Amino acid sequence: MADAGLFIGWGQVVRGREGAAVDGFNETVEFLGQLQGDGRIENFEICFLDPHGGDLAGFMLVRGSTEQMDAVRSDDEFLRHMTRADLHVENLGLIGAFLGEGIARQMAVYQEEIGALA
Repeated sequence: MADAGLFIGWGQVVRGREGAAVDGFNETVEFLGQLQGDGRIENFEICFLDPHGGDLAGFMLVRGSTEQMDAVRSDDEFLRHMTRADLHVENLGLIGAFLGEGIARQMAVYQEEIGALA
């Protein structure tokens, strides 16, 4: 079970780049599918959000081990996909995430630090 994740969020498509944005999105989904098929990630999920007046229009959550997420973030092809996306959407963000047992480990660290404050 995944203990780490990578949250990839984006805002609105840059006007005039809609076609390229769709192509880039589809290529990224295909790339993530290849990573999953190769066992380099556990899985991924895509979410499109309803319009809500904020900056976040959608996100992908990529799941795997901490080591897998580190490897994906430094993969040249992944970096190329993210660079391309950054040219086609507003507010692209990549954020590491704790999942599953990773949450328990992070909470243990948090509780230790609370104890250190006492």
